[in-house]
This record gives sequence, structure tokens and C-alpha cells, in this order.
Amino acid sequence: MSRVAIVTGGTRGIGAAISIALKDAGYKVAASYAGNDEKANAFKAETGISVHKWDVADYQACVDGIAGIEAELGPVEVLVNNAGITRDAMFHKMTPENWKDVIDTNLTGLFNMTHPVWPGMRERGFGRVINISSINGQKGQMGQANYSASKAGDLGLTKTLAQEGAAKGITVNAICPGYIGTEMVRAVPEKVLNERIIPQIPVGRLGEPEEIARCVVFLASDDAGFITGSTISANGGQFVV
Repeated sequence: MSRVAIVTGGTRGIGAAISIALKDAGYKVAASYAGNDEKANAFKAETGISVHKWDVADYQACVDGIAGIEAELGPVEVLVNNAGITRDAMFHKMTPENWKDVIDTNLTGLFNMTHPVWPGMRERGFGRVINISSINGQKGQMGQANYSASKAGDLGLTKTLAQEGAAKGITVNAICPGYIGTEMVRAVPEKVLNERIIPQIPVGRLGEPEEIARCVVFLASDDAGFITGSTISANGGQFVV
């Protein structure tokens, strides 16, 4: 029987690439999304992957959404926490709302999604939790105190859950992408990309969403059973830990 995987923020950008790669690898995939119905429905039509709308910042919405997916597809064995938002501002201009919105989605959202599936993974003796953090959670970034803090928090949660889940067959790992050629990044003016961003990347190019997706597929597999509490830095050498 195919394993069931949920990918949050799974209908666009890196999340879409992850959803497709997991489906191609034989998983039964459900992709959650928060707001863009048009994009989500187009993604479903194109890929055949089921899509489910809820806000990962809302714990009860996560509980209900996961229950619906499990009723449809079966117990969740792979969880990819990919959903994230930005509300960028220099710290002296950042509002409490800017801070709370990002922390609620990017950090508390991991708790909200992982907590409901954790008992089942423990009982079955198998689970894969893969958290998509960021290079900016490792090194920090001006104008992103909220985002960097949330993504650094994701790494702390990853390491703790890895220790708690290991004896029950659950691995928990993180991936920290650098600059990836998503629709959002490619919308940056070409001059800025070529003169300010790409020169910072030793491999001399943006990453591709599919390169992050391949990392996820490996970490989700049985072959990665001895890897837990780890962080894959997929950033083209821009920041070496």
C-alpha cells in the first residue's frame, strides 16, 4: 500500500514541486493551501493531486483537515511542513501583527500540523516529518527578523522531535533552501538577480524547486531511516554551516 503524505503549501512553488515528486515516487499525496483557490484548482486539474484548504496557523483547522485526509486516503505517514509567509520590514518598523502573523504560520504552524499526526506515527512505529526551513533561519537576514526567527525555531523543533521520535521509528529532518527559482524569485528584476543575488551563490545560479523536492523524497524514504535531526543546506554554497 502506498504511504500517505501531506504537503502544506503544496500547490505552488517549492511545495508544488514536492507534491509532484512524492506522487511520482508512489505516495498518495494531499496538498494543503491557504488562500489561492484558482491556483489550487488548476494544480489539482493538472496533477490529479487532492487539494485541501485551511490555515496552518489554526490548530483546529489542522486537526479537522488532517482527519478528512485520513478518512479519504488513510493514516498520514509523511508530513512535509512547507507552508510559510513573509511580512518583511526593518525591525524598527515591524508591527506586532507582522511578527505574530509570521510566527503563527511558519513556526506554530509546524506544531499545529505535527501534533495531530504524531500519536498515530508513534503507534504505527513509522513516520517521516520534513520541515522546510530557510537559509535565513541559519544566517539571519536584514528586514526579516520575524521570518528568520520563525525558521530558526523550525530547526530547534526539528532537533527536539528527532530525539523524541527516534525510538518510535519517526525521523524528523529539515531542509534549508537558499534562493530557489520560484515564480516569486523570478519576478525580481533581472538586474537585481544578476548583479546582487546570483553573485552571492558560488554555483552561479538559482536553485530549482525540483532540487528541493528530491531532497524531500530521499528523506521520506526507507533509505533515510538512519538520518534524523539533520539539516540539509540546499543553497548552492551561499552559506556553509
